[in-house]
Amino acid sequence: MSLLRSLCSSKSRYLSSFRAFSSSRALNVVGFDLSPEQTEVRDLARKFGREVILPAASYHDKTGEYPMEIIKQAWELGLVNTHIPSKFGGLGFNVFDCALISEELSYGCSGIQTAIEANGLAEAPLILFGNEALQKKYLGRMTEEPLLAAYCVTEPGAGSDVANIGTSATKQGDKWVINGQKMWITNGGKANWYFLLARTDASAKTGNAFTGFIVDADTPGVTVGRKEWNMGQRASDTRGITFDNVVVPEENVVGEVGKGFKIAMGAFDTTRPLVASAAVGLAQRAMDEATKYALERKTMGSPIAAHQAIAFMLADMAIGIESSRMMVWRAAQMRDAGLRNTYYASIAKALASETANKCAADAVQIFGGNGYNSEYPVEKLMRDAKIFMIYEGTSQIQRLIISRTICDSYKN
Repeated sequence: MSLLRSLCSSKSRYLSSFRAFSSSRALNVVGFDLSPEQTEVRDLARKFGREVILPAASYHDKTGEYPMEIIKQAWELGLVNTHIPSKFGGLGFNVFDCALISEELSYGCSGIQTAIEANGLAEAPLILFGNEALQKKYLGRMTEEPLLAAYCVTEPGAGSDVANIGTSATKQGDKWVINGQKMWITNGGKANWYFLLARTDASAKTGNAFTGFIVDADTPGVTVGRKEWNMGQRASDTRGITFDNVVVPEENVVGEVGKGFKIAMGAFDTTRPLVASAAVGLAQRAMDEATKYALERKTMGSPIAAHQAIAFMLADMAIGIESSRMMVWRAAQMRDAGLRNTYYASIAKALASETANKCAADAVQIFGGNGYNSEYPVEKLMRDAKIFMIYEGTSQIQRLIISRTICDSYKN
């Protein structure tokens, strides 16, 4: 707790200066230097990631226990719900600033970082498209106490094919009745509320067929399934959620009725750079662990880092990490400047997720037999890395978006 007190002592100072800076600065979309305020935020997140999250990572991976105490500490420091506008009690950080935080928290443990950042995904549709009353009610409560939220879109038969969602919402008077099942919902069993996508017009085309809703987790008819025991990121709480005649008031509709698909997908332009930044954090950790080991482990009288085969693997890690980070920063800065960043967000997501997987796999290779053993840190990194190529749009979906953008540019 002494570390937490030390971190908290500087919280008011850095938050007040950062708020003033964020509200007044002009965005530089080509610069690579962090401002003093951004450096301070990054350093706070780095200290927390490496001194609080990292030492606890192995325990939560092995037990699957949800890291609520760590999340509470992060919330106290202002490292949770960073997207929420200041008028609702939040910090109003932009995407670039949040990316700095995500990378550093993921360095400690991407599973714990995912549990924290899942709030941001659930909140994004509400921040972007919700009316002020709905924002005040649900975003406001997130800044008053350390609550969790979840993005409830994926279904057992509708992952990448979001247009095939079967969960329905039927209008009855001034209320909506929701029926259906969601799957692989991060924070599913811990959430105070869900952003949920449901079909409201069975005959309409995708762009007019769905509506977004905010659903309180304690609403009658909501049933939370068992915690899924995943290959990696086991600190994260992933579950199926069933909605059986769940009644939601009209005022809990997010944006316009029938425009839910656009709302749900629009959130990804904000959140995909953040997922990519978390992948960068894991990749950086893998390279750091591999480099330290390669300098200590000796074969044929020399550290293995002196052998070209290993040295080139480390170099390739660095190339991938630096390139991925730059793409994250590009996509984030474009979003913050109000520019359409879908193409760059998809490139960042695909590149960073695949870099994380390669760096983690190469780290295991550098560790040799030790890398395959759970007493060493890199096997966890390899397991944790895989999900980055799957959630928030698979690598194949990112390539579909990228290729369509390229082809469309030649048609115009």
